[in-house]
Amino acid sequence: MAQVAIRDVSKDYGAVKILHGVNVDIADGQFVVLVGPSGCGKSTLLRMVAGLESITAGDIRIGERTVNHLPPAKRDIAMVFQNYALYPHKTVRDNMAFSLKLRKTEASVVEERVKHAAAILDLAPYLDRYPRQLSGGQRQRVAMGRAIVRDPQVFLFDEPLSNLDAKLRVQMRTEIKELHQRLKTTTIYVTHDQVEAMTMADKIVVMQAGRIEQIGAPLDLFDSPANTFVAGFIGSPAMNMLKGVMRRSEAKGVEVGGTLLPFSGADDAADGQEVIYGIRPEHLDIAEDGFPATVSVIEPTGSETVVFLRFAGSDMTALFRERHSFRPGDTLKLKPRKHLVHIFDAKTGRRL
Repeated sequence: MAQVAIRDVSKDYGAVKILHGVNVDIADGQFVVLVGPSGCGKSTLLRMVAGLESITAGDIRIGERTVNHLPPAKRDIAMVFQNYALYPHKTVRDNMAFSLKLRKTEASVVEERVKHAAAILDLAPYLDRYPRQLSGGQRQRVAMGRAIVRDPQVFLFDEPLSNLDAKLRVQMRTEIKELHQRLKTTTIYVTHDQVEAMTMADKIVVMQAGRIEQIGAPLDLFDSPANTFVAGFIGSPAMNMLKGVMRRSEAKGVEVGGTLLPFSGADDAADGQEVIYGIRPEHLDIAEDGFPATVSVIEPTGSETVVFLRFAGSDMTALFRERHSFRPGDTLKLKPRKHLVHIFDAKTGRRL
């Protein structure tokens, strides 16, 4: 195991800048998730840590070594890819043992490590099968087993679950988290799925357009997003964001479409300032003294009900744990829990 330090790392492809001076500290044994929309640079950053992409500027350290110019084989990392990258003509046993055999590891050590990894991943019954004889989840386990047998300082995962169906993704992310808790190996995991990030990470790095928007523990990012991008990206369903004007003179609130909505905090916001009023769907309650919103679509899931509404010319969402029999066109009176409201500057998107 080892800590990883990413210092002022940039990546250019000619005149096109992909990463802009990225800084991340990953502690020994930590599970860090890089998350963001497609094209934000997260996979490029992971490949730079792996040595599969060159660094334009900055430094990457794994343990005590700066690895900028080291080839992947010398970095003591193991990478699990989105497409599994298994050899179709080799058995599960041979796929898992391949990297060790390349190092000319003793046969008895190879066999011991393969059996150990197979036991951890529940692959023992499949060691003599070929990848074509396995399900998608089993193939991903083989790819993980191939990484485990190397006993690396750092695991790197590049969207490993994106090819799996929804139910299997949930199962596999639990298995990966349990694997990390057992092995305690430093892990960097890339995904565009914020639910994966929230459920798996010790620390999340939110990226956009080659820059880091915020770094923190999952619940810290959920409770205190630094800006509107993080607020909209973290959380499902996404946070409601309504354009309004701060009113502090008589009745304190944010005026949205002529309606004054309650909040607490945001002491930096000036009277008359244009702001974004953020409230998560699950932090809206039905109340007689709430603001009126018109139901457009209802999505019952059994355990909860998601309601899409229109208010002051904007779309918004409410989520209720209890069941309701709403219909399109109904008017609901919704009251935000004011201590859970987020206020952002309308020009910069910065949290106030």
